[in-house]
Amino acid sequence: MQNIRNIAVIAHVDHGKTTLVDGLLTQSGTFGEREQIDERVMDSNDLERERGITILSKNTAITYKDTKINIIDTPGHADFGGEVERVLKMVDGVLLLVDAQEGVMPQTKFVVKKALSFGIRLIVVVNKIDKPAAEPDRVVDEVFDLFVAMEASDFQLDFPVIYAAARDGYAIKELSDEKKNLEPLFEAILEYVPAPSGNAENPLQMQIFTLDYDNYVGKIGIARVFNGVIKKGANVMLAKSDGEKEIGRISKLIGFLGLARTEIESAQAGDIVAIAGFSAIDVGDSVVDPNNPMPLDPMHLEEPTMSVYFAVNDSPLAG
Repeated sequence: MQNIRNIAVIAHVDHGKTTLVDGLLTQSGTFGEREQIDERVMDSNDLERERGITILSKNTAITYKDTKINIIDTPGHADFGGEVERVLKMVDGVLLLVDAQEGVMPQTKFVVKKALSFGIRLIVVVNKIDKPAAEPDRVVDEVFDLFVAMEASDFQLDFPVIYAAARDGYAIKELSDEKKNLEPLFEAILEYVPAPSGNAENPLQMQIFTLDYDNYVGKIGIARVFNGVIKKGANVMLAKSDGEKEIGRISKLIGFLGLARTEIESAQAGDIVAIAGFSAIDVGDSVVDPNNPMPLDPMHLEEPTMSVYFAVNDSPLAG
């Protein structure tokens, strides 16, 4: 069974989230030597590039050692509460990225509180420690006080801390450590984020948490596989959140690695993939084994939610 970690990233605008994710992609070796990384990978939506905010959740994946790390971006504020809740239900750990001078900003507190309420343990990444006015120790104390105020558990209050300067491509466990690369952050993800629950031997259970659209194959559902194995060409049952059920065939099964979307033959419990084949697929729907139709509980999304599709490319699987 493949080693997998599923994480979300929470950060205020300008605290270095996209720079950090770019660094993780580059230093993991996920890109080939000839591949070039566009700056601000996670800000792929035109509006987001213009405004520097994250509205839609997007995901990418990297491979570090023998582990696949799925990284999902999160909106950084309460205006997109439904999107936040969906994303956090898909992950087992969170990177909370905070500026070493500014600390946790008000807009991110909603997302932090939601993550804590789900029982998730956060890894605190204090970024931009190279700023002349940086006060990383004060910022860590502020994070601790915030978690206490949000009624975090003792386990969550014992959060790991990584210090970083994402722009310069390094992370350290202690402020006195040598500044070399992002390896301490990779290692923290493997150590502190639990592997996904679920079993590939169980009947198929997966849930759609966001949508995409392709000009060739139509609606695409991006989902986490909670149990079992999903295969291209398989007949599955789509269990709608309103109780309706539909049998259909997986026409495309798409995996993520770096910025590429690639057709794959199968995926198993714990992974995050995209599927096509259902015109009626929607957020919150379950995809299950028609011979053992046990859909996951509906997500009970908070309002307001967004129904937004964005074209990925004219080619159905262009990286």
